[in-house]
Amino acid sequence: MALATSMIIISCDKEDDIMGNEEITAVISVENIVPVKDYVQSGVFKREGDDPRTLPGQSASFKFNAGKGQHLALATMYGVSKDWFFAPENPGLKLYDESGKPFTGDVSSQIKLWDNGSKDNTSGAAESKNITEVPGVDASTLMKLTLAYDAERSEFTLTINNTSGGTKNETGFSPGVWAISNVAGGKLLATNPFFEKGKPTNPEITPIAEHGQTQLLAAKNEMNTGVITGVSPLVVVTYSNIDNPIFKVGTKDIDNGLKEVAQTGNPAKLTEYLKEVKGVRNVYVFGDGPIGPGASAMGSIRGAVGDKLAFVSMSGYSNDWFYANSEELTVGFKGDLVPKIGLYDNGTAKDQFLGAGNSQAVFGGAPQIPESKVIEKVGNELPYPATADLLRISIK
Repeated sequence: MALATSMIIISCDKEDDIMGNEEITAVISVENIVPVKDYVQSGVFKREGDDPRTLPGQSASFKFNAGKGQHLALATMYGVSKDWFFAPENPGLKLYDESGKPFTGDVSSQIKLWDNGSKDNTSGAAESKNITEVPGVDASTLMKLTLAYDAERSEFTLTINNTSGGTKNETGFSPGVWAISNVAGGKLLATNPFFEKGKPTNPEITPIAEHGQTQLLAAKNEMNTGVITGVSPLVVVTYSNIDNPIFKVGTKDIDNGLKEVAQTGNPAKLTEYLKEVKGVRNVYVFGDGPIGPGASAMGSIRGAVGDKLAFVSMSGYSNDWFYANSEELTVGFKGDLVPKIGLYDNGTAKDQFLGAGNSQAVFGGAPQIPESKVIEKVGNELPYPATADLLRISIK
């Protein structure tokens, strides 16, 4: 398990001499326990109607979210073959250029036609060969891929047109499977989704290549799909005779540094602000960087009897969400903090699908799309892990 080095920023109490009161010390720890999944989104696409095949002259489309550096993996059967399938080169269809500008319009040049190597192309007899690109066939003349993009949602629409009609390779396309790789530490987790060129096939891609059946691969992908967000260093403050100095639900962000935590995970502005607030005794930051899956941070806090405690940490793959205590806590509290944690929307940036939004800091700090709303608990509009499935936070 990776351990994030604990960094502690302390502001001395400004009013009361803590040594003159009964002192309480405790250890607070935070651990990211979210299970790592290869994909942030996945699904099945097919043509609408009674016949799910996409025949010559017909089209199918589907929507998905993605940020800079993420790719779209997809696979669909070349219908009149024994075991051929369409798919882009790994790690999938490229969606953004190096500057973060999305590709739109015709991207057909990225599609390839592959021989699964599981059946003889003439007799259909079973064989065991490596997956190779079908020679002499330009897949982009048979399948036209067109991308449209909604910047506010960081949402693409891919339309697949069957343009094989009248060619010597006229064929239908089966329903297909698609997925978007998760990103961790700036790297794709699924670099060879679905299949690997030059290697033997697998039990999930073969039913697509031979029969156009998506069930096995779709089920495997679904099991391996989920948001794997990290959290930012934990800011902890002890205080007395004032309300929570970090935020108040139902009010707008007051530019005290919470926005910077919620949007980028940077605690510097918030900690400097808190040090100057009358009634704040101590300010701490635990963790010297993002606390990703399997990582943790911990450190000691102290205060006087009756002091209160509050904390905040960014939901790292969001646009402006943060975790914080949802009820008042005292420095003397001991035990599991998870039931007392809420997930909040800072109201300063448009929300996008977690871990697949190009405005999110995880994709290189692309400018957020601003909004001006009050701070409130996150609703159910977007999927996110249950707090108990993501974090262990406790005080001992």
